[in-house]
Amino acid sequence: MRIRLSRSGGLLGMPRRADADTTGRPDGAELERLVHQVLAEPDARFPAGPGVPDAYHYTLTVDDQPPVEFTDPGLSECQLQLVERLLGDGS
Repeated sequence: MRIRLSRSGGLLGMPRRADADTTGRPDGAELERLVHQVLAEPDARFPAGPGVPDAYHYTLTVDDQPPVEFTDPGLSECQLQLVERLLGDGS
């Protein structure tokens, strides 16, 4: 499975991106599990109410599927784990 996660926004507006191929990775099965859970979650791209200034916006693309977007704050536990695994702690 090919995974691309990009982050935009934030106070400094510094974009980050991670590309991963789960084939042969020691954590490949766990990444795939997290991705499947994130993709199965209800679409929460447009939360009610005003947005949060300087929020991080994430775009997840898996293989050739349409991208899925989510925003922090408000990440689900699976989204948070995926972000931490791919972009690192404190991302």
